[in-house]
Amino acid sequence: MPDIKSIFIYPPEQNWPDTMCKPNGSLAYPYLAGSVLRYGSEAAIYDACVGNDSDDLWDIFDNPKELESGMLKTGVSDERILSVVKDYDIVGLTSIFSHQETMVLTTAALIKSHFPEKIIVSGGVNARNRTKKFFDAGISIICASESERTIIEIVRVLEKKSLDFSEIPNIYIRKDGKEIFTGNKPIIRKGKVANDIIWDLDELPLPAWDLLPNKRYWEVGRPHGGHFKEGEVLRYASMMTSRGCPFRCAYCHISGEVHDSPSGSIGNYRIKSDDRVIQELEILKDLGVKQVFIEDDSLLAIKPRAKRLLKKIKSLGLQILDVNGVNILHLLRWDKGNKGEVDYEILESLQEAGFREIGLPFESANPRIIKKYASSKWDIERSNIPSLLKSLQDMGFRVPGMFMLGYPDESREEIMTTVNYAYDLIGKGLSSASFFLVMPLPGTKLFDDAIANGNLPKDYSPDKMHWQKANMVNTEVPPEELEQIRNEAWETANGADFVKYKQKMRVVDKHSGEIHEREEEN
Repeated sequence: MPDIKSIFIYPPEQNWPDTMCKPNGSLAYPYLAGSVLRYGSEAAIYDACVGNDSDDLWDIFDNPKELESGMLKTGVSDERILSVVKDYDIVGLTSIFSHQETMVLTTAALIKSHFPEKIIVSGGVNARNRTKKFFDAGISIICASESERTIIEIVRVLEKKSLDFSEIPNIYIRKDGKEIFTGNKPIIRKGKVANDIIWDLDELPLPAWDLLPNKRYWEVGRPHGGHFKEGEVLRYASMMTSRGCPFRCAYCHISGEVHDSPSGSIGNYRIKSDDRVIQELEILKDLGVKQVFIEDDSLLAIKPRAKRLLKKIKSLGLQILDVNGVNILHLLRWDKGNKGEVDYEILESLQEAGFREIGLPFESANPRIIKKYASSKWDIERSNIPSLLKSLQDMGFRVPGMFMLGYPDESREEIMTTVNYAYDLIGKGLSSASFFLVMPLPGTKLFDDAIANGNLPKDYSPDKMHWQKANMVNTEVPPEELEQIRNEAWETANGADFVKYKQKMRVVDKHSGEIHEREEEN
């Protein structure tokens, strides 16, 4: 059999001039590369935003190029991308983040125009929900679901010197000019059936973190989350202890990842065993990692498991940080006689495991909005938030809060209720308040509703979606007013020191040792 070589490419990053470029480093590629390596084929990862040891990091990173859209592109040249991929048979390009869709499509078109024989595979929520655009850009195969098994089936087809991928489940292909979905069904191998999704996450390959340009990420020093002291050594990486979520919020891609969808039930909540989590943390520690971002959508969904796991993590000496997965509901007790009161045991478990920041996703202060758009994920009327904030503050946690404004039918009064609630919580111990304008991203229920109800124009561009900008039209509160409310709320709620921290970040140039000030988004 021919040796099939796969490479997974993070395209160059694009960002608006008033925001900070942060290298991607998502977990998709370490998992896929790990799967290919476990199968026995060759796999590589290349991040075109920061390059590898053959590229001058700061020549790349300090010289972004302005695009026609007005956004800035940070990354290596087209020629460099072509030189990297030329010896590989499969090129993987995931499209998870909507604001990077154009970079994925541009990179795919570039590679296809120079190497038409290469199989370009894409996945992610954007790819499976905007298939025509991706096929038109030169994508050969779009994976509709989790792809650790699918990528191996693609390798197997190529090993047979075939280009007929029609028997592989859960993919989109073009055949004779027509788009075909091969069906959401199990993969059958040697008479054994593999479920349409991976229920036992211990079956996943170990992520190939060692293939990432970790030292370059650390040198740039721009993780996607966290709050760090000036001069603190950053050696960070991301991991997940679970997949899916028990909630189905309308603005989240999980709302569309259900049984009868092309992706199948990948939105269902699933976990790794304690032993598997510890194994992964030990791998990261051996790579020199000091800070680990837990990227779970719902880390605390099974509280006994979370408490048990956090105690085991304690002994590893790593700083554990959360990006997504702590919900207010899980920090409170709901047993008889304690409904909505602080769960001190879970707070202590988080503290002992090394957490020092816990973001609270309030989303809204309006029960109607929470019920309609956020799966009733927290109960404002029964949750003792002042007691929770005081407890977190007494334990030394930094506690930012996140609020969303501008749902299509949200009234001005409802918006100001949320803004004023945030102001009140700042006075009760909330460290900071971030205000996001609602984004109807492809693959979400909110997106489908926005298209159906005329809240998005037919020629909308994911590039233009921005959490500080009004992303919809024909909303109850006009777009221009939404942006004004958001900006004023952010500046009013947060102290001058926090504003200064978020607007500037100190980065040391590896050549001169000089400190450069880099603007960051609010």
